[in-house]
Amino acid sequence: MTISPLANRVATRELLDEFGLATKHRFGQNFLIDNHVIERICELAELTGTERVLEVGPGIGTLTLALVQEAARVVSIEMDSALEPVLDAHAADYPNFRYLMGDALRVSPERIVEGAGAPPTHFVANLPYNVAATIILDFFEKMPNLERAVVMVQKEVADRISAQPGSKDYGAYTVKLSLFAQVTGRFEVPPRCFMPAPHVDSAVVRLDRLGCEAEGLVASAGVGSVQAQHGSGAADFVSKVCRVVDAAFAQRRKTIRNSMGANGFDKDALDAAFEATGIAPTARAETLSTERFVALTQELARLSGLPEPGARGRGNR
Repeated sequence: MTISPLANRVATRELLDEFGLATKHRFGQNFLIDNHVIERICELAELTGTERVLEVGPGIGTLTLALVQEAARVVSIEMDSALEPVLDAHAADYPNFRYLMGDALRVSPERIVEGAGAPPTHFVANLPYNVAATIILDFFEKMPNLERAVVMVQKEVADRISAQPGSKDYGAYTVKLSLFAQVTGRFEVPPRCFMPAPHVDSAVVRLDRLGCEAEGLVASAGVGSVQAQHGSGAADFVSKVCRVVDAAFAQRRKTIRNSMGANGFDKDALDAAFEATGIAPTARAETLSTERFVALTQELARLSGLPEPGARGRGNR
């Protein structure tokens, strides 16, 4: 049983008072006060004592103090400079804990590796909700050694992460993230588990990387050797899939042919690729599985029907 000494209302209030702190809405600070949630997060993470864990948004260290009991090393990234004295006190008590101050989207992978002593293998965090979706995808893209993520996010973000084709929550973000990882666990967390209670529902999601490289789904979809087929490597092919996905979802109410045609793709090449892959040109992007997007990209690449990066399309994270 994993117990965080801060996972209750009294201990959280006492620590905040001790350091003269208050929660800050602009940083999305809602501190966990329910140890049962901490236990379930650790159970999902399945830490064995050998992992190097990356955490974002540790706050006062409620989850952190549980992770340091379970992992070989924990490195946390915190943006709020007012919390540095708290984290410094934790670092003094736990030799396997390090922290970095800064924006998680700007801290370089090299700094993270230095703090963790080696590339992190697990990402476990109660994320700042305003940037949670971006952080998850960014870390899976940039950190190929990241095997698993167990993250607390707003329920709507969890719905997007785990959405299936044809549902209202399924979109470009869902497809892009599924190129790297698959959802293998989830549970809901009500507002009463936080101080202060947020005005939204939360969920914890577990994501496991599909393979040892970022192109796991590309390989599993039967594309074969991306390195051999596309020359510049599998990561380059993944970026091409993302370009196709962005164009397909750019004008969601349009058919996939019209949306992609309006975003830099040649319609003759599209028609040939649709015929070869069995995709109806009248279909809409939200009906296509990730595997279908991979197959469409492969065919467009074979036909030299992929526009140059930045051609008319708009990003859609």
